[in-house]
Amino acid sequence: MDTLSRRRLLQGGLAFAVSLLAPQARACEFFSSNLRIFHPWTRATEAGAAFAVVCMKFDEVLHDDRLIGVETPLARGAEMGGAGAGPRVDFAIRAGAESLLSEAGTHLRLVGLTQAIEVARAYPLKLVFERGGEVNTLLNVDYTSFRFK
Repeated sequence: MDTLSRRRLLQGGLAFAVSLLAPQARACEFFSSNLRIFHPWTRATEAGAAFAVVCMKFDEVLHDDRLIGVETPLARGAEMGGAGAGPRVDFAIRAGAESLLSEAGTHLRLVGLTQAIEVARAYPLKLVFERGGEVNTLLNVDYTSFRFK
């Protein structure tokens, strides 16, 4: 075996070993310095819809935090929805716990939609946290509801 072939074999083996050691990130996970955001999603809307409900899960939370802002080219603004929610984006996220934004409870509502939201697309969504700063995510458009495990 010549030197060049041996070198390629060693490089390939090293690359494979490193890939096994690196943590695997999933396409629907996003991280701040303080927490993990899992699968931001919404349903498709018709043109002219008044709003879209956004759901997601927050976990691996190191310190108490708050979701305080949302930006997306899909809407002119955002507000909280669900029981006891107000017009501002203000969602408490507790350390060591899972927090859900879901259709059945407290959720995020995109208001003043600028376009119809299409099935099987992903749109930019920036989340702003009091402690964790800004996190650029992708808002997935699901046909049916997603069940968090």
